[in-house]
Amino acid sequence: MDTESESYVSLATLRQLHQVVADLNTARSLADTLQAVADGTVAGLGYELSAVNLVRPDGDLIVAAVRGDSDTEQLMAGRVGSRTSWERRLAMGHHWGSLRFIPHDESRALDGDDVPTWRNEGPLPSTPDEWHPGDILLAPMYATPAGGGELIGVISVDRPQDGQRPGAWARAALQMYSFQAAAAISNARLRANMQRALLRLEREQQALRASEESFRQAFEYAPSGMAIAEMGGDQHGKLLRVNDALCRMLGRPASAMRRHSFSDLVHPEDVSLLLRTAAEGGRAELRLARRDGSYLWVSLRNSVVADTTDGPRFLLTHVEDIEERKRHELALVHRASHDSLTGLPNSAELRARLSARLCSRPKALDAHGMATRELDDFEALEEFGYSFPMPPQKPYDRHVHAIDPNVMPSEGGKGKGLAVLFCDLDGFKLINDKFGHHMGDAVLIEVARRLTGVVRDEDTVARLGGDEFVVLADGLDLDEAQELAIRLRNAIIPPIRVDGRAVRVGASFGIGWAMCGMTVEEVLHSADQRMYIEKRSRSKAHRRVG
Repeated sequence: MDTESESYVSLATLRQLHQVVADLNTARSLADTLQAVADGTVAGLGYELSAVNLVRPDGDLIVAAVRGDSDTEQLMAGRVGSRTSWERRLAMGHHWGSLRFIPHDESRALDGDDVPTWRNEGPLPSTPDEWHPGDILLAPMYATPAGGGELIGVISVDRPQDGQRPGAWARAALQMYSFQAAAAISNARLRANMQRALLRLEREQQALRASEESFRQAFEYAPSGMAIAEMGGDQHGKLLRVNDALCRMLGRPASAMRRHSFSDLVHPEDVSLLLRTAAEGGRAELRLARRDGSYLWVSLRNSVVADTTDGPRFLLTHVEDIEERKRHELALVHRASHDSLTGLPNSAELRARLSARLCSRPKALDAHGMATRELDDFEALEEFGYSFPMPPQKPYDRHVHAIDPNVMPSEGGKGKGLAVLFCDLDGFKLINDKFGHHMGDAVLIEVARRLTGVVRDEDTVARLGGDEFVVLADGLDLDEAQELAIRLRNAIIPPIRVDGRAVRVGASFGIGWAMCGMTVEEVLHSADQRMYIEKRSRSKAHRRVG
């Protein structure tokens, strides 16, 4: 700085100071700003050497910029001093406003600390106002101009160019400059943080766009069906987006699909399964309606996804065509439960259907509430003095039956129940022996067809094996069951043509009733016995044979 008296400062000096302050705020980066601070201290304030010590995140100070001779710059740049050592220097310095001055005779106490310093080899002063090579002048930079707040860094300077210790004007200029430098460094840090944040945001947006594009391609071009549906609200379950594979699978255009939800397309029997799967997530196998009205077996896998952390949630559904596998599974189940020759339910399926309609015979309870042996009559126990811990529950008290156990159809009552018609073909063995198994199998297939054609859709016609058939017909009284047996017999009697040959078989029917308390075997045995009674009671002349 020019060496004018303290009472007069040239316009050129003020312009020079203004220029270096302006340079602080035009630097493009934090590094450029730090270097501008060091350069301005030398070029604008007239010091021979300047170092900018910047506070690091760990609290220590690093020499971030140096201006002086090349040897000093290489020696100082990047060196670190501990926060403790720096605070000691700032505490012991003489207060020149916000500046700290440590004269040479006091600075000897700092020898050996870890604050980076340079070699001072200047001439010794001849007067008290001259600068001594051991003098230290520090300009702390704080977050607020008043010298308080967080410490940003420290500007350390050495030997003014005029060789004199700074006067009032020079001190004020350095103090003002440190305030401006602190603001410039803070702004540069803010800009750097913003630039990093913007760069990170741009990268995140690029990654998000790439992820969205990747999802879009995976969604659109997936070989299996994909759909996105709303979750919650009035439009819960509505399809928002479907891919081409799902449209082809159901034979519906995307525009039509978006007018529906899966609940509109699912088979009525599978609605509850769909709703449970949608609520809980997971997987379900069900049927969806095609455009032509047929149904397709599919596997649905649902997962809940969120648009943002707290944003709306959607249901992502993966739809896989399992029609072929399901058809194979159903075929296996059908083969296991149906007769391979006639296609009728087999013995196992008949027993399962019959068992589902029966309830177990009630059991008496002992004094501890435990079941004892089966009894048909609680009064029998009372005759032997058996006492009950609570009023005994009468048989069937807690079960609704299709037939009143006290009004048996087989006894001429008017009750309706589950009739079990046991059928045995008359003369079938003769046909089988005379014409061979091929003829016998053809006869059995035709008999099965004729029996099925007589009964109602809800009735069951099953083949027990050989030439024995059983018909389950619910809701019949005794007269109706007998009329059904006659219709079945009349359907069997007409000739059966096989390979140009006509043969005849007759049929004997026994009518039993499936009543609660009976086992499946008891029900079938009862009908079987009645069939044999009916067969023996009919004369040979009335039996139709081949």
